[in-house]
Parts: sequence; C-alpha cells; structure tokens
Amino acid sequence: MISGEQLTGGGQAGHITIGMVAPDFEASTTYGHIKLSNYRGKWVLLFSHPSDFTPVCTTEFVAFAEKYNEFKKRGVELIGLSVDSLPSHISWARDIEANLKVRIPFPIIADADTGIARMYGMIHPLAHHIFPVRSVFIINPEMVVAMITFYPLGVGRNIDELIRLVDALQVVHKYRLDTPANWKPGDPVLIPIPSTQQGAEDRLKEGYECSTWYLCRKKI
Repeated sequence: MISGEQLTGGGQAGHITIGMVAPDFEASTTYGHIKLSNYRGKWVLLFSHPSDFTPVCTTEFVAFAEKYNEFKKRGVELIGLSVDSLPSHISWARDIEANLKVRIPFPIIADADTGIARMYGMIHPLAHHIFPVRSVFIINPEMVVAMITFYPLGVGRNIDELIRLVDALQVVHKYRLDTPANWKPGDPVLIPIPSTQQGAEDRLKEGYECSTWYLCRKKI
C-alpha cells in the first residue's frame, strides 16, 4: 500500500531524482509491515531485484546477507523489493537458508501490484520485461534520496562498491566536503572550489595539499 504522501520535492511518479524527498510508502514484507518514513533518522538502502528463485538475484541476496553487519555498522537499513508475492519471498529465503546456509536478515517487500516499483521507476519498459531492474536507492536520515543506480537484468551488483558508496555519502553528508575518484575511507577528501579570484589566491596559502587552485585535498 502506498501512502497519500506520494511525491514531494518536485518529482513525479516513476521519476525519482537525487535530492528529492523519498516517496513514502507502506508495505508487507518478510519481516512484517513497514512504513518508509518510520526509518527517518537512519540511512536506508532500498534495492529491487527482478525475481525470486533466479541465479543472479540469489547470489546478490547472499552477498547482501554476508555484508549485512557492515551495513549495520554504518547505520544502514537494507530493504529488498520485487513484484513476487510474500509466500514466494518467504519460500525463497527459506530455500537460500536451507541450501546455501545463509539467512536473509532484512525485509523483502512483496510489491505484487507493482505500485512501489512504478513509483520509484524500478520498472523500465524498454528493458523488455515487466520485472524491476536491479535498482538501488540510498536514502539519508532526512529521507532525501542521496544516490540512485540501475543495473540490467543479467549483471549482478558489487556489494563492496555499495558499501564504499555509503562511506562516501556519509562523509559528504557529515563534513560537506567531496570525495575524489576511487576514494575509500582514510583517503584525503576534496575541498570545494573557491568562488572568487581572491579565494583562489588564498586557497594555495591555506595549508591544503593542492595540485592547482581548484584541486585541493585534506585528511579528515
């Protein structure tokens, strides 16, 4: 069930953008009923998968489960979603535990009417199937969409890269600084560029590690 608060922040159904407030919803899951807005104050990684009982999706859920504690250490709640039924989700999770010895510790939304998937733009008609693509929405504690990514049906996600993205997003959110290409925790971060000529001249005297006036780094 989708709540009355469909979209805020200037978006429209099926077109979620970075920086907008995440559309609220209520849903039935393998861990009971949830409402997205009840996660306010936490980071949320909402991700969709095309279908239960499929090879790529199974490897992804195993990988998410194996890294679950890494997400929890960062204060991130995982929420999965597909358009399969709740009995299908439960059966699939039990099958994974029985045969692969991995318990799925996070909720999986049963979006049988595709309402949430369509609201979040998870179903891509030109992908030639009616299932959600492999989408990821990282939502910050203010319920603002901080990151969106989509993978096609046949390509499994890199969970370590999603953890790195969380680390980078949390640094940017906390310090209001930027991260360079290939950044990982412990690496220097980037200082925002000066907005005046005087600022550019001063920047080179401020003690940062600068390659040029607009490219300066510091440790945090």
